[in-house]
Amino acid sequence: MKCPYCQSDNVESALVCASCSRDIAVPATLIAERDDLLRKRDLLRDELRRARAEIEAIMTRRKSR
Repeated sequence: MKCPYCQSDNVESALVCASCSRDIAVPATLIAERDDLLRKRDLLRDELRRARAEIEAIMTRRKSR
């Protein structure tokens, strides 16, 4: 595992960086929360893309009248 602070390599199970002594462990609950937020972000991006396409279609219909 690479330390996000000093970029030194550590063993995968390390809780603290061997070089800079900073905490590098990420609790499983935070990883799960991050994954959930990424999934929600992707869903919102898809929804926004669809809404933009719908607005564009409405604007195109209005212009063609």
